[in-house]
Amino acid sequence: MKIEDYVRTIPDYPKPGIMFRDVTTLFSDPRGFRMAVDALVQLHVNTDIDMVAGIEARGFILGGAVAHQLGKGFLPVRKKGKLPHETISEEYDLEYGTDVVEIHKDGIKKGARVLVIDDLIATGGTAEAAVKLINRAGGIVVGSTFVIELPDLGGRTRLERHNVNVQSLCTFAGD
Repeated sequence: MKIEDYVRTIPDYPKPGIMFRDVTTLFSDPRGFRMAVDALVQLHVNTDIDMVAGIEARGFILGGAVAHQLGKGFLPVRKKGKLPHETISEEYDLEYGTDVVEIHKDGIKKGARVLVIDDLIATGGTAEAAVKLINRAGGIVVGSTFVIELPDLGGRTRLERHNVNVQSLCTFAGD
């Protein structure tokens, strides 16, 4: 089986016309989860990085596993108000409003080379906010990797405008 075979598609969620790509079925299958984590690790085993940043919430699962396998630190990129210490934040646009992500102000050492990991890239708003935060904190984003890419929604282009290399394990067109 391929990674995309483990991803459940839920039509019309969260609204009509959306084909939601659910990775919980990938995570719950031992073979599928191992396949995804191993593939992410293999993409970066020879990449010069100091830490992995995982975007809330599914990026924590993947990013934590990848950081562990690579023997690197982990940086959580969280929704506003979830981190207990002094933070820096980045607001980004949603389809109907805005949201905010944060990292600890002291979460990255100046010049640290950071890999951004999440389950899915669609429009790229959250990932772009994470990249901006890491850069503002003094880190250097060396790349971003996602299990799923929805290429028709433009997230890759959005990150590439920031000179961030984008990789994905599988794509679903037309979403």
